[in-house]
Amino acid sequence: MKIFSKIVLISLLIFTSCKSSKSTVDSNINSISTKKIINSHYSADFDQKTINAKINAKYKDEKTSVSFSIKLRLEKDKTIWMSATKFGIPVAKVKITPSRVVYYEKMQRTYFDGDFSLLSKWLGTELDYEKVQNILLGQAVLNLKKGKYNSEIANNLYQLKPKKDIDLFGILFFMNPDNFKVNRQEIRNQEKQQLLSVSYPNYSKIKGEQFPKNIDIRAIDHKKITTINIEYRTVEFNESLTFPFSIPNGYKEISLK
Repeated sequence: MKIFSKIVLISLLIFTSCKSSKSTVDSNINSISTKKIINSHYSADFDQKTINAKINAKYKDEKTSVSFSIKLRLEKDKTIWMSATKFGIPVAKVKITPSRVVYYEKMQRTYFDGDFSLLSKWLGTELDYEKVQNILLGQAVLNLKKGKYNSEIANNLYQLKPKKDIDLFGILFFMNPDNFKVNRQEIRNQEKQQLLSVSYPNYSKIKGEQFPKNIDIRAIDHKKITTINIEYRTVEFNESLTFPFSIPNGYKEISLK
């Protein structure tokens, strides 16, 4: 697998943030029921039809450090489209729908056309359209209303943990008491020594919506650590959007083997 393909696709598929003032956490938060925490989280779900944004993204692993500018277009529950540039030069593009991930990058002239298996393999956890979209919007990657959770106050946040671990995975959610959006969510596979942690250090209110200002992603596979840091430059809601995409001729398909 060419490292540039991996860097761009991970950077393009997972991120979020929005530019404004830093939100604060009250050190004297109230103890409330698990049900109320979960209901409040879904009451704060994103309630706009589209997002049109410009983003700065930084990728780093033990061998590579690189920055991108990314244009994001999102139609909720339907399409996520991103185009990445480096020094103003287009380098990659991706289009995601609930059933398909299509991607190409210009440096190595490679492309991928398939499902979420490529990204799931790289980050060590099963992903689908809903999970990627929820990460972008500061929502829990799992449907909390379908599971049974215990809650407690930890480090001035509401912590949610399944009453029973899901298969071989350990899952934690930390909710911001100010807005009930996710402050941090973690998925851990102890057997494979893998961890995916997505943190939202700051939130701000934009046109009535609570949006993450930044997102910090940390993926650990054994001792290998990959980090992605994102910040929005601009964001607009409910604009009329198009999602142009076609794989250039002569590009080589990425293999999962």
